[in-house]
Amino acid sequence: LTHCNAGALATAGYGTALGVIRAAVEAGKQVDVFADETRPFLQGARLTVWELQQDHIPATLIADNMAGHFLKSGRIGCVVVGADRIAANGDVANKIGTYSVAVLAKENGVPFFVAAPISTLDLSVPSGDSIPIEQRAPSEVTHLFGHPVAPAGTTAANPAFDVTPARYVSAIITENGVARAPYSESLPRLVSRSAVVS
Repeated sequence: LTHCNAGALATAGYGTALGVIRAAVEAGKQVDVFADETRPFLQGARLTVWELQQDHIPATLIADNMAGHFLKSGRIGCVVVGADRIAANGDVANKIGTYSVAVLAKENGVPFFVAAPISTLDLSVPSGDSIPIEQRAPSEVTHLFGHPVAPAGTTAANPAFDVTPARYVSAIITENGVARAPYSESLPRLVSRSAVVS
């Protein structure tokens, strides 16, 4: 299962979350991806599924509120998402809805992986509580591609991102290696590898 778009269209090149999926396919693994639609902009429906189709990787589009059903069904072996920012303690900011998927994955014993470039790690931010969350226009929720989907005058909230606490993250995959808990120890080691390479 993946949420939002973390492929070449979003990250350039190979992609992060979709890069992990592509690598698994190239290694000969049998992969069938469940892609959340990712409201309100539908990046999963519009971008992720398209990229998977271009690579001939089987994909099933689901509405965001279906993730729990499929995670409980046993049909999903893992979740792979990208990240917009990762705090020093391993808390992960990503597209809104990621936190819900992480909680559902843990509840159902499904590993939850974050794939992100090392540049996403911000060791100056102690935890996700310090990551500001962008609030976007309510009309993005009350309208879909310019068409109203709610009554006129509806009040809507629209945070663009949420923060997944590190306790829900099985591992963080970067170009410098894989970090596992305790992230306060493993993430600085990954960052220091960048300093050595530079």
